[in-house]
Amino acid sequence: MSGVKKTGLRFRGIMMPNSNHPAIRKAKREASQPSIHGTKLWKSSALVIDYLDKNPPPFFNRVLDVGCGWGIGGIWCAKKLTSQVTSMDADADVFPFLEVTAKMNNVRTSQLKLKFHQLRKIDLEEFDLLIGADICFWDELVDPVYRMIERAIRAGVKQIVVSDPERPTFLEMAERCLEKYGGELLEIETKGTINARGSVLVINNY
Repeated sequence: MSGVKKTGLRFRGIMMPNSNHPAIRKAKREASQPSIHGTKLWKSSALVIDYLDKNPPPFFNRVLDVGCGWGIGGIWCAKKLTSQVTSMDADADVFPFLEVTAKMNNVRTSQLKLKFHQLRKIDLEEFDLLIGADICFWDELVDPVYRMIERAIRAGVKQIVVSDPERPTFLEMAERCLEKYGGELLEIETKGTINARGSVLVINNY
């Protein structure tokens, strides 16, 4: 177990590597470094996973993980729900790290390089569940994330689950969504191998 702790953590049935994992270190040597905060696994991903683990989604065949980074939320869906997952990020340099993490968990996800505002309604019509973690960390992301969720709802995405450690930017975006579309903003705290705390925005569209 000590070896696992040094190189990563097991959480809700999956392996979450850290920067000390040999495969991650190899990817860092061989790949370009991510430029939009995709340099590690962010704890808010554990909030999404914890919520979905305790509240199994009714629609999960096709999952879109937006702002995926190393993609652990989508990887959990692929492994535990057997979902077909598309991992989307604006920075293609995160994908080598996503591939390492997916391989470690014996799953695969499709990769999509897009910014939030580039994601069209016709693209979103392909998905049942949209998830995201730590995707609204700048002021200039509030409107693009809100508009993306708005398009997802209009496209018929059945459920949206987005988490954050309660940054003001995320809370502003979430309040806009709740005011127009309803839903819940849930405070969640995980304990055990990962101690994470924050809020999860959940909008059901079915």
